[in-house]
Amino acid sequence: MNPDLGTPRELTGLQRRRALYQPELPPCLQGTRIRMDFGDSTTTIDPKCANIVARAFPRTFGQKLVHFLDPNTMAHDAQVNEERPPIRVGVVFSGRQSPGGHNVIWGIYEAMKAQIPQNVVLGFVGGTEGLFENKTLEITEDVLSSYKNQGGFDLLGRTVDQIRTTEQVNAAMSTCRHLNLHGLIIIGGVISNSDAAQLAETFAENNCRTKIVGVPVTINGDLRNQFVETTVGFDTVCKVSSQLISNVCLDAISAGKVILAEEVALSKLTLMEIINKICDGVEARAAQGKYHGVLLIPEGLIESIPEMYALIQEINILYNNNVPKDNIPSELSPWAAALFKFLPPFIRTELLLHQESDNSAQLSQIDTEHLLAHLVEAEMNKRTKQGTYKGRKFSSVCHFFGFQARGSLPSNFDCDYAYVLGHVSVHILAAGLNGYMATVTNLKDSINKWRCAAVPLTAMMSMRRHLRGPGAVPIGKPAIHPSPIDLKGESYAVLREKASSFLLDDFYRTPGGIQFEGPGADAKPITLTIEDQDYLGDIKILQDYIDKVRTILKPGCSREVLKAAVSSMALVNDVLRAMSGPLNAELPLYHFS
Repeated sequence: MNPDLGTPRELTGLQRRRALYQPELPPCLQGTRIRMDFGDSTTTIDPKCANIVARAFPRTFGQKLVHFLDPNTMAHDAQVNEERPPIRVGVVFSGRQSPGGHNVIWGIYEAMKAQIPQNVVLGFVGGTEGLFENKTLEITEDVLSSYKNQGGFDLLGRTVDQIRTTEQVNAAMSTCRHLNLHGLIIIGGVISNSDAAQLAETFAENNCRTKIVGVPVTINGDLRNQFVETTVGFDTVCKVSSQLISNVCLDAISAGKVILAEEVALSKLTLMEIINKICDGVEARAAQGKYHGVLLIPEGLIESIPEMYALIQEINILYNNNVPKDNIPSELSPWAAALFKFLPPFIRTELLLHQESDNSAQLSQIDTEHLLAHLVEAEMNKRTKQGTYKGRKFSSVCHFFGFQARGSLPSNFDCDYAYVLGHVSVHILAAGLNGYMATVTNLKDSINKWRCAAVPLTAMMSMRRHLRGPGAVPIGKPAIHPSPIDLKGESYAVLREKASSFLLDDFYRTPGGIQFEGPGADAKPITLTIEDQDYLGDIKILQDYIDKVRTILKPGCSREVLKAAVSSMALVNDVLRAMSGPLNAELPLYHFS
């Protein structure tokens, strides 16, 4: 474990200037009297999964959605977080490094001290391993001073991002009891928050007083659902990656072509069909005299190719059955063994790397870009020999932009968002809630219009399916799953509209580095700004309509009004019942066969 974790550090001029940036809070979190409205009980996104999740989480399933109220909002039954005895809260980095993570801790610290100066915040040094081994650092103003608005996770560090095995859960519980913690805040992505849900259930089952809260922090941006519009770090990684990609485009005097893993999965494109599409694009550009181009490939593409997905699944099953790595190739089924042998040696080696903490393949370690470049070059050489391609010899330069943004200085948006989530998580614990995630919605607007809420982690859980449709059966265990790109969403529609320009035209721009002041400083990703995502706002509108109906339909109203209401409600009930069926549920899929 790094002995320098948590120690004050020397800052550059830019870092010192960024440390002076003061994030803002929305009105619902300002002041000392924070008001919370406990709404309706929650369910899951898939009706077929609800009973399964309820059985797996009997103590934390179905908890209420909690809204934080603006000071001027009327709510007679709102709960106010009054002054309470001092509390002790632990915080742990469980996911991968993500810009803004330090500001979550800053928000936690300031919210704790604003409530009661005697409150104590303990950071677990070394991530979950530090949690298991009870290695802590008390968070103070001096400790935080050189980490405010800074990138990375080097205040506390991280190790294995899982709290799952019986031994790990018992070690975490032992630590929380030994430290007399009232709450534990877990900062991470999809896997970490799934583990947080299980930890909350187990702690409740064993009468452990420590309450669990999750915070959505990951550069992947795949922890998205009706309650979570984006994750801390995604805005920063978009801006850093845009700069890196635009530099490559400028260097190549190039346009870019984008391949989405979700498109590949939906279209059931095979590996060679993808290669042929890329080669067709190379030929089309060559016909215009353009012997340059940039192809953007997502990290998860290889797992979305049907035959590659099936091969990876076979390898995972053999790993789970404790088959030694060297014996796996000989244990594959005949067709999988043939595909494995067809692949270049470096890909074979990478497919056999040790699994991730969620028992999936290490996609970031599989050189998908080199695989495609290898196969495209072979196909272009073949077309040249056949005389169907008469352009210049194909050559490629591969880049991997997987980690460059993890330690970047966070954008203003991520600084604010993380800081607010830190505050929300503290108020969740102050209300005595267990098994919740801190969330903020309406993020496309200014901070004074953000909506804060506490959402039960179980409300975000579902089961995987192999197929869509009424006959699809949920499999595996309940979990929070990565959210794929919505191919029906407005962001994707914008991408598709410009697809031909991306392929044939030199269509690019150079945004430069992250802007912290002036034009561009407050720009947000297009996936956040054009999608209609204010789920909590829509719930509030629905509740207002229901309240108005109750006001109109008091006993004593006319029979005609009552009949109209019954008829309308019956129609609404039929429509909602049909729409709530599993056919239209937004479920994570293994594949689309």
